[in-house]
This record gives sequence, structure tokens and C-alpha cells, in this order.
Amino acid sequence: MAEDSQKTTHFGFTDVPENQKAGMVHGVFTNVASKYDIMNDVMSVGIHRIWKDAMMDWLAPRAGQRLLDVAGGTGDVSFRFLARAGDADAVVLDMTESMLVEGRKRAEASSLADRLDWVVGDAMALPFEDNSFDVYTISFGIRNVTRIADALSEAYRVLRPGGRLMVLEFSQLPNPMMQKAYDLYSFNVIPKMGKVIAGDSESYQYLVESIRQFPDQDTFAGMIRAAGFENVSYRNMTLGVAALHAGWKI
Repeated sequence: MAEDSQKTTHFGFTDVPENQKAGMVHGVFTNVASKYDIMNDVMSVGIHRIWKDAMMDWLAPRAGQRLLDVAGGTGDVSFRFLARAGDADAVVLDMTESMLVEGRKRAEASSLADRLDWVVGDAMALPFEDNSFDVYTISFGIRNVTRIADALSEAYRVLRPGGRLMVLEFSQLPNPMMQKAYDLYSFNVIPKMGKVIAGDSESYQYLVESIRQFPDQDTFAGMIRAAGFENVSYRNMTLGVAALHAGWKI
């Protein structure tokens, strides 16, 4: 236990004790929950919606499937999945209850109540039996997990054989000049937007820094393979601002 308490990890650009990161991330998303959806639209100029639709295009949801959407927040991905799959079920899991509360307020939530569950839980220790889901998704959440490898192992465990993993996450642009321009926007504009819209610049400063700490596309694909997934591939979204990763539990 003492050894665990001495381990460190990154919280944005700051090194923190590993056992404190989850609480700090929880604080960030508690602070921004009520304005989270609005900020997503403003920060990305609505492009996050196109990325999530592209995820559904690649996933091609089918009737009878059961989805686990981890770090699912206010339900964006689950709503899209259920709209396309027809007769299917979904579980939205998030460590921050206030995000789930905001999701339940959305109009889609009441119309899908009989096929949609909201669960407070940890991506690194999922409260589900082995082989419980057909699809596992996580969008803009895995970079906030303390130990990414543990989250991927848990994803593998709860998926049924033949199940599919899909991860949508901010990534790295392959062109250095474009990356520099994107960094200038991110660091100089997004925290200021957070201050004006959500009354919180520090949380959005962390979110920008966390993007820079996340592995590049090929490195992350290797982590997915290391967790046991096969046929792993990825597609860049908007030149690599985000990337959509997929893998199968064979």
C-alpha cells in the first residue's frame, strides 16, 4: 500500500500521486457538468457531433446488442447507438454522478428510459460480470483514466467473445505546423471560453493539457493490442485532432 501511495501520474502537466488523480478528475467534471454539452459545441464548433456520428457509422449498431458506454457523461453516444440499433440496450457509466444527472435531464433520456441505465462506476473496476456486453465505447474519457491499461483490460473482460471496442479520443496531428496552430488555439482560447461559459478556466486548462499527455495514434493502438484485442485499427478525424480506434475481442 505504501508503494502505491508513492506512485505518481500526470494531471495535465502536473505530476500528482496516482491515488489522487481520480478524485481530481472527478472534481473537474463535477465543476463543469451543467455546462459540459454547451462547451463541447463551442470548443469544437459542433464538430464533436460529426465525430460521434462517424463512430456510429463505423460501429453499425444492430438490434439485440448491449452497449456499455464508459465515461458516458450526459449520454451522447448511448442516445446515438439506441437510435440506430432499434431494439437494443445501453448502460451509461461515469464516475461523476452530476454528469449522469445532467444526462437524465435530456429529452432523449425519458423516451429511452426502458432501454437505458445510468450507473456510477470506475472504468478501471467495472461493476459488471465477465462477457456482459456486445459493444464497449468510451469517448473523450480514456485520457482521464489513471491507468489506461487497466481500463482497456476491464473493457476486454466485460465484452463477450466477438464484442467490439471503440474509443474516440483527442489525438495528435501528423503535421508539426498544424499541431502548433492547434496548440495555440487550445491553450489560448479554450480556457478563456471555459471562464466565460462555465465560469471555470482551470478545469478547461486541465482538459487541454490532458490532450497533450495522451499517446499518439500508433502508441495507443499498441496499448489496445496489449490488452488482448485483435484487428485493431484507427481512423483520424479532422486531420488527427481526434482519432477513432477499434478492436475486437475474438
